[in-house]
This record gives sequence, structure tokens and C-alpha cells, in this order.
Amino acid sequence: MNETQINESSAGGWRDTVECWQRLPNKAFFFGLLAAWLALFQFYGNSILGYAHTRSLFAILVNAYNNPSADDSHGNLIPFLVIGLFWWKRKELLALPLKTWWPGILILFAALALHVFGFLIQQPILSIVALFLGIFGLMGLAWGRDWLRHSFFPFWLFIFSYPLGQRGQIITFPLQQLVSWLTEKCAYVLGVDVIRVGNELFDPSGKYAYEVAAACSGIRSLVAIFLLATVYAFVVFRSPWKRVLLMALAPLFAVLGNLLRMLMIIMTASFAGRDAGNFVHENFFTSLVPYVPAIVGFLLIGRWLENREERKLPA
Repeated sequence: MNETQINESSAGGWRDTVECWQRLPNKAFFFGLLAAWLALFQFYGNSILGYAHTRSLFAILVNAYNNPSADDSHGNLIPFLVIGLFWWKRKELLALPLKTWWPGILILFAALALHVFGFLIQQPILSIVALFLGIFGLMGLAWGRDWLRHSFFPFWLFIFSYPLGQRGQIITFPLQQLVSWLTEKCAYVLGVDVIRVGNELFDPSGKYAYEVAAACSGIRSLVAIFLLATVYAFVVFRSPWKRVLLMALAPLFAVLGNLLRMLMIIMTASFAGRDAGNFVHENFFTSLVPYVPAIVGFLLIGRWLENREERKLPA
């Protein structure tokens, strides 16, 4: 594609965006209320001043997403992903009968009540839910029930904006144990002796010792793979059971991917020494290994589901 074609494509995309913006009704109504709603959470979003000395719920979220001791950094990307998917669905949404739907105000009031309750009992996590629930209600109020139904995805992806923090240990601890146990058993099958104590793996001769830490257990890749499965399932399929199937496979692929990575580290350390094992452990490219089974698996299963659907169609 030459420079002229790129410029024409960019201009066409911009014209399309402007046209869609002009066709969108109730813009001032929605964005005016949205600004007021966001201001509420900016100035009266947080009643706890101990963890972060701020009233802003957004500052609390940014602090949680960028906390190096947690695995919530994906939260920084979710708003951009949701906006991008809304743009991708823009023609489908604008083809709907868009109109003011006053029952949407009930969703907004429910969100406001939830935020007030969370503010009074000092539970910002309830206010986070209220924030997104209120935006959902505002969309329904401005553009109707059909808009809510067709925009449930991608709006549902805001669930990944919920910072797990230390609550993630409920998930990471069982994953640590499972990946450690599977690594020990698989290494034995491959002819490598490994001693497992809890979530620590040792070489009998003392060549290496590795701990399956929370980050290595799959919590990072689990969130990323589940997000990938959700986007892929909703973009490609309309059948609810197919979407649920792909999302349900995310934990399995996350465990398989991290098992493969741990085996690579153990096998390398066993045959080439601890330094080589550490190189595999710390290398950026090998850190991407957990995503390979997920990407390949989703593509294969997605293709199988598509072929199954095609065979059912009448000739």
C-alpha cells in the first residue's frame, strides 16, 4: 500500500467516523450526564484516605493498576479496548431504533445507591461496580433498551477493570499448587528427577531450585487469555453456548501454557545448568510461551465450531 492509498484510507475512515458521530442522537444529553457522573467519582469517589490520600476513585484505580506487587496492569488498556470495539460495532448500533428510554434512569439510581452505600461503609470496590453500572444506565437512558442489549458486549469487558489485588490469591494459590504438581509429574515422565516441596521445585543434585510464584502460576496469562477468549468468542460467534465454551477453556489453556514454560525452564536447567535455566526464565520471548497454546487452541476450536456450523446448513 503506497502513501496515497494510506492517505485515502485514513481520510475515508475519518469521514466515516464523522458521519457516525453526526447520526448519533442525544449526544449532548448523554455526554453532559456522563461528565456529571464522572465528576461525582472524581471528587466523591473514595472515602478511604489511608491507602491513597485522594477522594478520586480514578486515582485509586490507576494506583491499583500500576502497583508492581499486583497483576492488574491490564486495567490500563480496558477502556481503550472497549472504545475500539464500540467503534467496530458502530454501524450495527446506529442501525437500531435509538431513542430515550426512561427506565434506564432506574439503573442509574441503583448505581448511585450502590455508590453511596459503598462510600458510607468505606468499600471502594462497590463504587467501582457502581461507576460502570451507572454508565451502562446512562447509555440506556439516552439510546434505549436495544442499544443496551447490543452493547452488552463490549461493555461487559469492563469487568476486567476490577482490580483483584491481594484478592487474587484465591485464584493464584490453587494455580501455583496445580502447576507445581503437573510440572513435577511431567518432568518425571520426561526422565528428569524433580523434588517438589509445596510450590518449590528442586533438582536432587542441587543444580537448581525454582519457585512457582504467583506470577508464574498463570494469573497474568489467565486474565489475558480469558480476555482474549471473550473478545474472540463474541466477535466470531453469536451462539451463547459457543461463547461460553471458549471462555470456559481459558483456565485450561492458561495452565497448559504455564506448564509448558516451567517444563522448558526445568529441562534447560537440568541439561545445560542453572544459568541457562535462568536465561529461559527471564527471557522476554520465552515469557510469551504461555500464550501459544491459547492462541493455537482457540483458532483450532473456533475453526472446528465454524465447520460444524457449516455442515448443519442446508445444501
